[in-house]
Amino acid sequence: MFDLVIIGGGPAGVSAGVYAARKRLTTCFITKDWGGQSIVSTDIQNWIGTPSISGDKLASDLKAHLTSYAGEYVTVKNNLATLLTRGDGSHTVTLDSGETIEAKAVLIASGSARRRLSIPGADTYEHKGLTYCASCDGPLFAGQDVVVIGGGNAGFETAAQLLAYTKSVTLLSRSEFKADAITVEKVVAHPNMTAIAHAEPTAVLGEQFVTGLTYKTESGEEKTIAVGGIFVEAGMLPNTTYAKDAVTLDAFGRVEIDPWTQQTTTPGIWAAGDCTNVKYHQNNIAAGDAVRALEDIYVTLKAR
Repeated sequence: MFDLVIIGGGPAGVSAGVYAARKRLTTCFITKDWGGQSIVSTDIQNWIGTPSISGDKLASDLKAHLTSYAGEYVTVKNNLATLLTRGDGSHTVTLDSGETIEAKAVLIASGSARRRLSIPGADTYEHKGLTYCASCDGPLFAGQDVVVIGGGNAGFETAAQLLAYTKSVTLLSRSEFKADAITVEKVVAHPNMTAIAHAEPTAVLGEQFVTGLTYKTESGEEKTIAVGGIFVEAGMLPNTTYAKDAVTLDAFGRVEIDPWTQQTTTPGIWAAGDCTNVKYHQNNIAAGDAVRALEDIYVTLKAR
């Protein structure tokens, strides 16, 4: 039996894995892919300590950091977790290979995936002006006209961030705005901001890079807007279905945690990163939350 199972190869999982190795906890580290959501970014400028790094390089650096510390304590399994089963005093993780792993503690750090834009041109121009990560890629669009797709808090908060350096921001929402009223009021008040409700994106336009977006209004009229960048904030899909019977998930599928310790509602199971119900999700936050979880896991296993 392992002391700990860590599920996920992004900043949260790797941060916890490095700390687990240094604390000499026997650990099974489970991930099919390394790097988390940022693997798709060509230029990440907010990973602390590194002014600019690609998603691929971040993924390889995370893997190298963990494996350099793994030693005899961390066993890496290149698999997907398909089921987490809680037990009395230990928990079991089933892998896509059929293998089962038992441990005294589990850290869920399997992240989430962004809901994708499914219209013509979206796949063609991804990483060529269309992005799903404003915090990663936003500064690349300084001085340009851009569009944000999404009328929730994430969409308006992204627009507020982009207004700091873009020429203009147009936000399109398929329905009425779902963001907090005070957030909508404050962001829309900016002179370079336009927000349009009941606007259905229909196609991404471009040549080598994005040049525009077409959308349909509530009346059915189709319009085209010229932009250099498109930021999609259509929601997140937490990678937590394998854990739904082991921990409490909120209405969006995120793992409910105590932010003081990162503990879930199930004793012996912790969670960190984008799969949790914390307010903000970013690489640096995920890494810090995972370290907090690991500290609590260590104290729970060794000192209580």
